[in-house]
Amino acid sequence: MNSVPRLPATAGRSVGRRSVRFSDAPRPARWAVITGGVGAVIGLVVGLVVYPPTAVFAALELGVSSALLGGLAGGFATLAIFAYRRMR
Repeated sequence: MNSVPRLPATAGRSVGRRSVRFSDAPRPARWAVITGGVGAVIGLVVGLVVYPPTAVFAALELGVSSALLGGLAGGFATLAIFAYRRMR
């Protein structure tokens, strides 16, 4: 009398899932993630130096704005690369 329920054969394994790599993401998304992370770290450092109780909000403020700018820069870089390849 085994009281432990039997699990399906696929329990504990990822079946049908595809691993996603960072390099597979579009260029604007990669630039947004990278610049957002850098901006968040810079915001945290600045926030800790200026007024430590609000350092998290400084990290969010700088991180979100730099992610948006990084996404825009990545978009423009992608457009420039496409235009250059099209003219060649």
